[in-house]
Amino acid sequence: MSNPIQMQKFLSGVDYPCGKDDLVRHARGQGADDQVLRRLEELPDRTYDGPNAVSEAYAGS
Repeated sequence: MSNPIQMQKFLSGVDYPCGKDDLVRHARGQGADDQVLRRLEELPDRTYDGPNAVSEAYAGS
């Protein structure tokens, strides 16, 4: 199971605020594995204002 720390590694440098699709696209471009991408795709479809918001949603997905 991937964890929020692994996920944040692949989101380093993303410009916030951004949407779920932007997060997935950025992580894919950073070489995220399928498990991280799958978890990101499961996030609620909304705008995230920073890494903490993503981590909270990621932990709840």
